[in-house]
Amino acid sequence: MLRRSWRPFAATVVVFGASGYTYRTYVASRKHIPETFELKVKQTGADGKRTLATKVFPMLTMAEVDERLNRHATSQAVYRPGGITWKHTTAQVASNDPIEDTYAAAIVERDVLSDTPDGDFVFYSVLDGHSGPHTSRLLSRILIPAVALQLRSLREEPNTFVPKSSFMDNLKSFITHSPAKSVPFDADPKYVSLAIQTAFALVDSEIINTPLRIIAEHIKQSKSKDPLPDLSKHPLALASMLPALSGSCALLACIDTANRDLYVACTGDCRAVAGIWEEDESGNGTWRVDVLSEDQTLLNPKELERLHSEHPEDEKDSVVQRGRILGGLQPSRAFGDARYKWPADLQQVLSRAFMEGNNQPMRKSPANLKTPPYVTAQPVITHRKLPFLPPQLPGDIVSKSSAVRFIVLATDGLWDELTSGEVVQLVAGHIANVRGSVSQSELDRKVPTRLSDDPDSQTVEGKDRRRKREGSPWAFVDENVSTHLIRNAFGGADNFKLRKLLSIPAPLSRSYRDDVTVTVLWWEDGKQSQQRQETFVVDKAKL
Repeated sequence: MLRRSWRPFAATVVVFGASGYTYRTYVASRKHIPETFELKVKQTGADGKRTLATKVFPMLTMAEVDERLNRHATSQAVYRPGGITWKHTTAQVASNDPIEDTYAAAIVERDVLSDTPDGDFVFYSVLDGHSGPHTSRLLSRILIPAVALQLRSLREEPNTFVPKSSFMDNLKSFITHSPAKSVPFDADPKYVSLAIQTAFALVDSEIINTPLRIIAEHIKQSKSKDPLPDLSKHPLALASMLPALSGSCALLACIDTANRDLYVACTGDCRAVAGIWEEDESGNGTWRVDVLSEDQTLLNPKELERLHSEHPEDEKDSVVQRGRILGGLQPSRAFGDARYKWPADLQQVLSRAFMEGNNQPMRKSPANLKTPPYVTAQPVITHRKLPFLPPQLPGDIVSKSSAVRFIVLATDGLWDELTSGEVVQLVAGHIANVRGSVSQSELDRKVPTRLSDDPDSQTVEGKDRRRKREGSPWAFVDENVSTHLIRNAFGGADNFKLRKLLSIPAPLSRSYRDDVTVTVLWWEDGKQSQQRQETFVVDKAKL
């Protein structure tokens, strides 16, 4: 597991194995006592008025809580030629039914060319759906392949992938007329970032425009004089409309092992953070928090300024209402969400053509929808060098005193509850083999952690956290580090709080917690252990 991969640090702290055993024994030995709790629930009376009523709900046992936390937990590893083993854990806990989060991962081999070193592109993504699971589920299947295809284009002729859109025209001209590059395009962060942005834009364009192409093709081929056909029984009616109508944030980490580059692409309010171990001369050290993405909501001043700049001055008071886009959508960037991208009259046409015959008419378009689109899927890209990844290249200067040790990707359900610093410290404590119930002051002593001084590495909060911690201890009882983070987000060692929060059924639970998906990834020198390959499959379709 992750904690075994960082032995030097684990050896410098006290191991709390005994207290962990006591904690587990205490929980296991408790007799089953049926418990209930009360919640105020809105309900509609016979007169049609909404009132608050008190309802009683059964409380999950700790055994049931543990089962729910671990139900979708996975731990995977793969050894790659060149001396590196990629490992990651993922865990999910639903609030919506069905869950609207999902995730994906893949390793894509590079073609070996004379001018580039051997290596892989390693991809991890978490997708946070809203208004249904359809967009996020589609993205889990197509987003990574789309990015891989665009990266492949960099190995060919770079101007073949630059889209013919106004914001790219100048850059396309620059590429076409620039002198020969000494650095390959797929090793240049500027062009790799452009390729990832292009892939995101093309995927969203397909999602938004597929229903339009279907209806246009039908009208072209039809001999009917009816200008608005009923396509509700078309085999792609719902398959094309539902991913466009629902929406999804997306967070993608792409690691280029050949050039030792990390790219994080963020569309929406998922977040990525890295834990960086900074060692001093005595062998001790501190964990530094490196935030790899900015939450993209209207609490982010950059997003608010961007949105206002993209629409006329007379919409300034209507484009943002109650902190949301047109009063409805919280993330300012997302895939799908066609209600904020299609003109109002087009929405009426598509609803009649595809949805009404399926008894799923579209919601009325947002008020003040005047100059769509109001939402974009274009990601913000963060780049970091990973010079310590094997194999080392001639001339490499590798710092042994400061290096990224792990990366956490999570949907906003985690960040609603925990700060970036808390997440890094909890993972670092897991690495250090801390066990049992641990106070914040004790964890600070055992796992010193600091925030970065670099403004570009600090958290930009996308919304207020649901709950502030009240001094309850952390719990270090899970083998799976992703499960470990979710447990501590929802209560930690406060078993009553944890049980109550996870006992609230859907859809009521959505008022208290969100879907949460967490992936923690790290890497080890594979030559030391020759790890066997598990369920993480390498894509043999080379770039």
